[in-house]
Amino acid sequence: MAGMGVQHHTFDAVIVGAGGAGLRAAIETAGKCRTAVITKLYPTRSHTGAAQGGMCAALANVEEDSWEWHLFDTIKGGDYLVDQPAAEIMCREAIDAVIELEHFGLPFNRTPAGRIDQRRFGGHTRNHGEAPVRRACYSADRTGHMILQTLYQQCVARDVVFFNEYQVLDMALVDGRVGAVIAYELATGNLHVFHTKAALFATGGFGKMFKVSSNAHTLTGDGPGLLYRRGIPMQDMEFFQFHPTGIYKLGILLSEAARGEGGILRNAEGERFMERYAPTVKDLAPRDMVSRAIQTEILDGRGVGPDHDAVHLDLTHLPPEQIDEKLPDITEFVRTYLGIEPKTAPVPIQPTAHYAMGGIPTNIDAEVVVDTAGTVVPGLYAAGECACVSVHGANRLGTNSLLDIVVFGRRGGRAMVDFVRGVDRPEVPAGVEDDVRARIDAIVGGAGGEKVARVRADLQAAMTEKAFVYRTEESLAAMGSVLGELRERYARVVIDDKGPTFNYDLTEALELGYLIDLAEALVVSARARTESRGAHFRDDHPLRDDANWMRHSLVSRGRDGTVELTYKPVVAGDYLPMERKY
Repeated sequence: MAGMGVQHHTFDAVIVGAGGAGLRAAIETAGKCRTAVITKLYPTRSHTGAAQGGMCAALANVEEDSWEWHLFDTIKGGDYLVDQPAAEIMCREAIDAVIELEHFGLPFNRTPAGRIDQRRFGGHTRNHGEAPVRRACYSADRTGHMILQTLYQQCVARDVVFFNEYQVLDMALVDGRVGAVIAYELATGNLHVFHTKAALFATGGFGKMFKVSSNAHTLTGDGPGLLYRRGIPMQDMEFFQFHPTGIYKLGILLSEAARGEGGILRNAEGERFMERYAPTVKDLAPRDMVSRAIQTEILDGRGVGPDHDAVHLDLTHLPPEQIDEKLPDITEFVRTYLGIEPKTAPVPIQPTAHYAMGGIPTNIDAEVVVDTAGTVVPGLYAAGECACVSVHGANRLGTNSLLDIVVFGRRGGRAMVDFVRGVDRPEVPAGVEDDVRARIDAIVGGAGGEKVARVRADLQAAMTEKAFVYRTEESLAAMGSVLGELRERYARVVIDDKGPTFNYDLTEALELGYLIDLAEALVVSARARTESRGAHFRDDHPLRDDANWMRHSLVSRGRDGTVELTYKPVVAGDYLPMERKY
């Protein structure tokens, strides 16, 4: 791009992303080492703010509870692909993490006695599956928004340095360790090289590879995508969660909190059908089970709506004051987007692409590991949805995501401080930004005639048709062929805006490249896993196969574009695999 300047910055540590994980890591590094937080959005617009229902911890404020029960539910909900020592750390540290947020100023809902209130959420039980338990700490139905605001205020109080609306597009390794990250400044079109000893990626998910998704338009997998191109493998990419209750046709999330407060799923016959699929916990079964139940009802002809491709979420039996107090945001979404009053009419919903269980492989200190031996890339960290420490296994339980970002954002920040204090900054060679410059110039100068929006729409439609709730060898093979065609079309994309200032044509084109790469990683991993486990359901292999598939997948992309799969064992613990009944 003509006139594209390059500026250099020097920091001890760089955090990429300013959602919950990135902000929590920044709080930990503030005042201990020179840190920059780079974010393509203003921090309080990060997608953490869209999380609604709660953050779980076994506080036992309302009912008897224990972190061991929470651990069991996490492992069972993850269909036993969970690394149990990592999940134990998360569930043990959950209690302190919630109390710390309270001390930071987060306005949790309260019991009449003044303690943090808790409510039910899918898959969370007492006494190892005996009955649902109230474990989710919440702030109405805007818990993620409150966490984001609270953490950002703490960062401002600590004078954290932010580079807002800078999009990180590459990372440089020097002698096998982190040396720099390269970012594109939206306001000027300039490139910025951040020389650093360590980098923590907290860039969120990549749900925009699907047409029906709860994810914001910005969740395009930039962090995992650029690391994947730099030879970092992606772990467990086949496991993508489809949340059962997205607003019909739009995918905007209606929180599990609605069912936690007593909402009921009904089919076209008015039947509470979850009683047939999960007789103990009913509508509060884990998300993968509820999504498949909804799809089954639709496929069997019991769907609602003009195309019979949805079911109803019924809140009409709940007291209006309870809806107003506990579910104000999601009921307003229904009124705004569907023109329905949820107090008096059922709401049409359908599964929506929601959360990536897979991503950048890490250990319990958020250090990125690249092989079956757990080899660490010095100075490279990841936390939150873009990372895979495998506390979620094959299916994440509701409210464990907000817990994950706080616990492992904090652990990653601490580990990064310890690392940068013991090493010198590597010498980064000149021209480290050249790859990014060449990529940008190729897109700006492109004349192939393919429009970014059309290629992206075709990717999303095909992924929703062929790699969604139900998958088969035939559908995944077809999706692989589609991805080959899309990659050829992507090489011919052209953009209308050639200017340097806030060029969203350009940034969306760059993001599309990451989405295609990560979709390929998902499809290759899913096609190879000939079993059904958690969110990965193969119609042609409907049973879980512990003998052959109790292992994590690692998918790598070579410089020549070839994709290679390897595997590493699940880290076991006290809980042995059992049939997953609810």
